[in-house]
Amino acid sequence: MGEEARALDMETSEENTTRRNHIDHDVMVDLYPLSSYYFGSRDALRVKDEIISDRVIRLKSNYAAHGLRTCVEAVLLVELFKHPHVLLLQFRNSIFKLPGGRLRPGESDIQGLKRKLGSKLSINENVVVPGLEVGECLGMWWRPNFETLMYPFLPPNVKHPKECSKLFLVRLPVHQQFVVPKNFKLLAVPLCQLHENEKTYGPIISQIPKLLSKFSFNMMEI
Repeated sequence: MGEEARALDMETSEENTTRRNHIDHDVMVDLYPLSSYYFGSRDALRVKDEIISDRVIRLKSNYAAHGLRTCVEAVLLVELFKHPHVLLLQFRNSIFKLPGGRLRPGESDIQGLKRKLGSKLSINENVVVPGLEVGECLGMWWRPNFETLMYPFLPPNVKHPKECSKLFLVRLPVHQQFVVPKNFKLLAVPLCQLHENEKTYGPIISQIPKLLSKFSFNMMEI
């Protein structure tokens, strides 16, 4: 009986050690309450209003001039009701976007993303938002041709893709000021609402909960 108890204690100890090691090796992300951030507005940002055929023409023109088009977008997380929320830009009440945009020729991913975050979330579009830490790339989507579909992989038969979109996890500081163009809204959307909700948020944003599944979230109290 004593030997069985000791064996059980050893198994329990090993399980606890394994669990602790697993947690230690998880990637931890600190999430701060939505209430610790300030949200304001500034002058509207000019947005290209075009039909799909116009967009295809623009893509072809850009590709002819610069080659592969690369876009970078930020996944910004906050805490609300003890649940992770993603900050999304809403345009015209029906279009949801992650903050970010197209890189300039020769511009690095991080430099371009910081510049784009300034244009979307700063009081002055030419000023970089301070305190943001650009982390790892969560995923990449490819546009094999000039059609609208993008894929989370590059088909082996495609030698010259037309566009690549990269998602980066961007960690927020304890406090931050976000100033958004008045023709956009900055919304905090819970992960559970995004999950596989492609109809509302599109094929990329709806996959964010899966991309974040390897992370552990530390809900910080202010």
